[in-house]
Amino acid sequence: MATVLPRVLSFLLVPLYTSVMDPETYGEISVIFSWFAIFNVVLAYGMETAFFRFFNKHQNKQLVISTSLISLLVSSSIFFAVALMFKETFASVIDVQESLIIYIILILVLDALAIVPFAWLRANERPLRYSIVKVVSVAINLFLNIFFLILLPEMAENGPSLWSKIYRPDFQIEYVFIANVISSGVAFLWVSGIYFDSKYRFDKQLWKEMLKYSLPIMLAGIAFTVNEVFDRILLDRLLPQDIAKAEIGKYSACYKLAVFMMLFGTAFRLGVEPFFFSHANTENPKKAYAQITNYFVIMGSLIFLGVMVFIDPLKRLLVRDAAFWDAMDVVPIILLASFCLGIYHNLSVWYKVTDRTRFGAYISSVGAALTLAINFVFIPKAGYMASAWATLAAYGSMMALSYYFGRKYYPIPYNMRKIVFYLSVSLVFSILSFYVFNRNLIA
Repeated sequence: MATVLPRVLSFLLVPLYTSVMDPETYGEISVIFSWFAIFNVVLAYGMETAFFRFFNKHQNKQLVISTSLISLLVSSSIFFAVALMFKETFASVIDVQESLIIYIILILVLDALAIVPFAWLRANERPLRYSIVKVVSVAINLFLNIFFLILLPEMAENGPSLWSKIYRPDFQIEYVFIANVISSGVAFLWVSGIYFDSKYRFDKQLWKEMLKYSLPIMLAGIAFTVNEVFDRILLDRLLPQDIAKAEIGKYSACYKLAVFMMLFGTAFRLGVEPFFFSHANTENPKKAYAQITNYFVIMGSLIFLGVMVFIDPLKRLLVRDAAFWDAMDVVPIILLASFCLGIYHNLSVWYKVTDRTRFGAYISSVGAALTLAINFVFIPKAGYMASAWATLAAYGSMMALSYYFGRKYYPIPYNMRKIVFYLSVSLVFSILSFYVFNRNLIA
């Protein structure tokens, strides 16, 4: 719930944005958020997963906390200073308005500084506080977006003259990022107590060990992010400029209809990852890992089928403007890709508990290479459909590779007969619903 509920609240921004913005404006915001995702991975450099690993196995847990905090404090401060000094270059590289750069830098730094505090809450099994902070932060973001994009324009038009002086009709994108700065700031302040309570001591040797563990995670994270969001950036660069932003807006809005699978996969991963580590040394962890994956596939199959059957009502509910519906054909492809990604996260337990994290980087790099290659070759010919198929190819190959190498280095007794059965039944009925009956619920 700590993950699902905030993301559900965040997803409510999609009908808001698609009702007040045209596809071009929404496309511009989508490109900027794609850059956000990439920089978030770089600024975290795998320290969250490394924190879990060393917090569980190291005797001096306080030393792990303080070393992690110092590492992220220093790296975030360096990024903040360099980004401010070269903000014009930064804006040019990511191709955004210079007026947005300050907001982008602040959000990135605040999110990076909150990584260890949130990881500490999860590692210490304090889900209530974790969920409250996450929910309140996203609720603030949602409220501010509603205020800036709906309430403030109405008050400026019908209310006292004060509101008309505050409101700027050409400030939609800036309002979105102001809301994000405030919500990220509130979240960081709420969990920042660990920075004041810790007795700071930096262990250089421990830090090197953590970096050795975390850097492959970072490389894997970059590759994951390339798979997930870099297609928007490539669409922006490879499509004709007069249609690029609008096409990205349509693609991004319909892409969000796969959010239910993404929410399930993310929540499952966040909940099960600490379990993987804490049960790695129990009597028979492999049996538990196999059973967990079985449950994931059952639930994922039901979600996949449910979304495909009810896709038209969901479309009208969540993507309000019909101008965005041209990209509906990407939904089944992206939904299946998200399912493959969730299965991959379950299969990836083998390289995490055996400290072979470099395989995560290798496997996700294969996926990223496929993403880049398919997008570069086919975007000029097929547009965003090429991006959708590239995502499925990337996550499907990662899932297959993780299963192959897992059998070699850490064989887990997965019940492949049941897994293939659940997947097949879900796919067959989904194809019938979407393509044969053309999403007609009565038929």
